[in-house]
Amino acid sequence: MQHMNSLELAALLANATAEAPLLLDVREPWEFDLCQINGSLLMPMASVPARQEELDPERPVICICHHGARSMQVAAFLERAGFEHVTNLTGGIHGWALQVDGSMATY
Repeated sequence: MQHMNSLELAALLANATAEAPLLLDVREPWEFDLCQINGSLLMPMASVPARQEELDPERPVICICHHGARSMQVAAFLERAGFEHVTNLTGGIHGWALQVDGSMATY
């Protein structure tokens, strides 16, 4: 599994020539409602096994949660399921709020 911090993700998203990854937010709906990275897909951690068929195993996936623990578990699950391009956002949405988007709500 690969790991990426918020600054690296911001650079990737700003790169017009890079393949756009799927931003897979595995937090709960109430967390997603508080704050989110634009373009993220909400798929709470508990629903991923039942919904993994909705995901393209060929597309790069960046897993996001609050601090990076749940997303790391989902990233490991997806790798075991055959996804080859999975990255965990280290520091999660909290790190994004602190390092990239200071206007984002924190909790």
